[in-house]
Amino acid sequence: MRIALIGYGKMGKAIEHLAIERGHEVCSRIDLNNHDQISLIKPATCDVAIEFSQPQTALLNVSTCLRNGIKVLSGTTGWMDRLGDVEKLTRELNGTFLYASNFSPGVNVFFDLNEFLASKMQNQNQFEVSMKEVHHTEKLDSPSGTAISLANGIMKSNSSKKGWTNDKTTGQTKIGIISNREPNVAGTHTVQYSSELETIEIKHTAHDRNVFASGALDVAEWMQNQSGVLTFNDYLTNTK
Repeated sequence: MRIALIGYGKMGKAIEHLAIERGHEVCSRIDLNNHDQISLIKPATCDVAIEFSQPQTALLNVSTCLRNGIKVLSGTTGWMDRLGDVEKLTRELNGTFLYASNFSPGVNVFFDLNEFLASKMQNQNQFEVSMKEVHHTEKLDSPSGTAISLANGIMKSNSSKKGWTNDKTTGQTKIGIISNREPNVAGTHTVQYSSELETIEIKHTAHDRNVFASGALDVAEWMQNQSGVLTFNDYLTNTK
């Protein structure tokens, strides 16, 4: 498999290391220093683009790849207000695109667990839901894309919740998300339901950031025989 890495920071380099170990070829490495070369990525030399860049460039990166006929997966967070535009473009071009806020298989199972718990708790008004996420100090967005996905999952199952705030809250309509940044933390997400008498808590902890790189590469390999607008759940339910 020939891979274009769009965003050549820690994640891009981790994916490169694993890809070479698996016998894949990295055909392009795009960062801010050579961003204009993204237009040169074509099907003749590339099978898939793996995009982990910045929110301000993600839309252009993904759209350029799709217009060039390249399958693309993106893990860049912080640009979800334009995700619908990319999905529409993918369908118009009969392209292939997958976005995930987190490429850990465990986190994506955690998403389902979160929605299940939220559905069970929606009528338990004595409980208040809150969230906490901890990441490394170099993470720019706050809250994390994973935390936002978890909040959206809660709102999907609990109509009384209308949004989230990146702080503690005693309001009944919003989910409070506490974000902490600490050195050398791969990522921890906690969802808690608390009442005066008891607490229910679910938690996911990543022990090594390579879990995200490995997950992205696994999905890229799977995407070779797929088309259309895809999700990580499609990958989970269609692989053995």
